Amino acid sequence: MNVMLRRFLPLGCLLLLLNGCAGLVDYYFLPPPEDTAQELYEAGRESMSEKDYYGAIGYFMKLKDRYPFSPYTPMGTVALADAHFLVEDYAQAAETYKEFESVHPRSEEIPYVLYQIGVSNFKRSESIDMPQNNLQEAIQYFYLLEQTFPDTDYGKEAAEYIRRCRKRLAEHELFVADFYWRTSQYGAAWKRYMYTVENYKELEEVLEYAKLRAELSYLEYQKTLTENERQAIEGNWRHWAKRWL
Repeated sequence: MNVMLRRFLPLGCLLLLLNGCAGLVDYYFLPPPEDTAQELYEAGRESMSEKDYYGAIGYFMKLKDRYPFSPYTPMGTVALADAHFLVEDYAQAAETYKEFESVHPRSEEIPYVLYQIGVSNFKRSESIDMPQNNLQEAIQYFYLLEQTFPDTDYGKEAAEYIRRCRKRLAEHELFVADFYWRTSQYGAAWKRYMYTVENYKELEEVLEYAKLRAELSYLEYQKTLTENERQAIEGNWRHWAKRWL
């Protein structure tokens, strides 16, 4: 028996040594196993709770790319959009929310997603001197939210956001009209003030200013016209003045 042990002991040691080397080879040269969808989702949520939003974006992006059909991916997509929103990347946030809406139109998260698309676009247009195209899209989503989910908290907030969007659009119009006034482009100023009066009737604080400035602009504009040009616009002015002044 001792003879047999002496014969097989070196062989056993050799096998153990080879197994150990194989493990070392696997450790150093083979790629580590990928995180599961659940692990990526939970790591992203943990990063969100720690306010590490850029870290969360990394985890949720990996989840979307590696596991597009995982049950964790839909909520991971919403969380990804939230992370973009929280780092104030409102353009990317809006696009990610839209992606979720298009893929999961029947999800119970849709009222929240529509609301966030609207808010993201609203926040993209905070500078009054820049084009306000995003506000038009925000209004469309808030109207859709108001009409489709009127009984949700998000649907109930939509009306106030619509008003805020329209006020910002009106203020942009006045900003441009005031620029024309300051640069003595009275005809352009008059038309812009008139446009504001005609299209933002519900905004009383805007309406009064626009009407006054429209009248002043028209009077200055007249001084720059020939008699024929003055007669050509007289009808428009009388119609407008009868209605608003």
